[in-house]
Amino acid sequence: MASVVMRRRDVNMTQGSIVTNIVKFALPLLAGNLFQQLYNMVDTWVIGQTGETGAYAAVGSVGPIINILIGFFSGLASGAGVVISQYYGAGNEKKVHDAVHTSMLFTLVMGVLFTVLGVTLSPVLLRLVFNSEQTKNEVLGFANTYLRIYFSGVMGLMIYNMAAGILRAVGDSQRPFYFLVVSAVSNIILDLLFVFRFNMGVAGVAWATVISQVLSAVFSVFALFKSDICIKLYIKDLKFHGDMMSKIVSVGMPAAIQMALTAFSNVFVQSYIAGVNTDQTYCLGGWTTYNKIDQLLFLPIQSLALAVTTFVGQNLGVGDIERAKKGTYIVHALSSAVTVVLMIPIILFAPQISSVFNKDENVIHYSALLLRNLTPFYILPCINQTYSASLRGMGRSRAAMIIMLCSFVGFRQLYLYVITNYVANEILPVGFSYPAGWFVCSVTLLIFFHSCDLSKNRLVEKHEVVTEKK
Repeated sequence: MASVVMRRRDVNMTQGSIVTNIVKFALPLLAGNLFQQLYNMVDTWVIGQTGETGAYAAVGSVGPIINILIGFFSGLASGAGVVISQYYGAGNEKKVHDAVHTSMLFTLVMGVLFTVLGVTLSPVLLRLVFNSEQTKNEVLGFANTYLRIYFSGVMGLMIYNMAAGILRAVGDSQRPFYFLVVSAVSNIILDLLFVFRFNMGVAGVAWATVISQVLSAVFSVFALFKSDICIKLYIKDLKFHGDMMSKIVSVGMPAAIQMALTAFSNVFVQSYIAGVNTDQTYCLGGWTTYNKIDQLLFLPIQSLALAVTTFVGQNLGVGDIERAKKGTYIVHALSSAVTVVLMIPIILFAPQISSVFNKDENVIHYSALLLRNLTPFYILPCINQTYSASLRGMGRSRAAMIIMLCSFVGFRQLYLYVITNYVANEILPVGFSYPAGWFVCSVTLLIFFHSCDLSKNRLVEKHEVVTEKK
């Protein structure tokens, strides 16, 4: 009976309605991503209620720095998810078992490394962001406190991301969502307790985040231990399988490099915001608020992109190329439709939405300015996120990496240099570096996707397919 219940959690995307499979998989992802965003968002909101603009800007500004290391690991984890999803689609449980145990041992090793790197490099990276005397004096100390605590407990986030990625690779997006709900609720309670009851300030919201992330890791690992399908975790089987590690790295490393360097590029974007000609601290506060709302607007796009990676991976695992392509087109359409609906209220009520995070009139002014001018361009990420995710599902993550790095790092940095030195060193021209990079990336990805041969993108050899799709 337990086996029947478990089988309802994993989704075989090689059969049945494409729209139903994608929506069924993406909705728990969307809800889960929403709760995951609550970690830093609630931290920022709680600090924003204290009236300390420097602390508010600090907590909201550390995201790009965190994403350098976490983005790198998430890219590697996506490689594991692609490998597992293709072998799962092919019905090869032995290969899935090997990939799962290789991935989890790899996570433990990387967790120790990233803890050391995060705590050590935080002060260096912060000096790149806060490059003016005003922001250094008002923001730097708060940001350093938050990051050191955050990275001391980063192992919890990494274990959760890998374990949740394994569950999603076999179509189970529900349990990762449940674990995030519990974690996010605990984060909210601890934020309020540590800041308003114990007056711990920035340190309080950082510790609340770390404790909550450890909770999500414990729940997700327990789910793997109790699984009765091919992803069941056994401590005695934790070891590196050379063939699996090679495939995970070959798919995941390009995505890891792309995510890390894009996050590093965003650190420089933020440094440009912190160095504008006027109202530097208020501009940084407005940028912080804009980014919180930006993350919410990106949630449906990112959730559907994760769905298409699993969908394409499973269908290429059984060689169904046309179904993989059709699923990509459907996800693009769904992503665009949802984004258009969400854009309208954000543009119309930008000041009111901004005031939820911070009541300072100057912070609200700059946030609303960014939201009203940049939000109409969010139709572009629907393209680049969907097609880059589809390429990763094919195993073509290197191509996605090159295109996104050239657009989000190379072109964007060139744009920022020209704009700030020869046009205007103001917040809005700097902010337009985002849609400019999105446009270049979207056009290039569309051209590449429609020119590549999907029949050459299977990671699973024909002799490794155990159950072919009927």
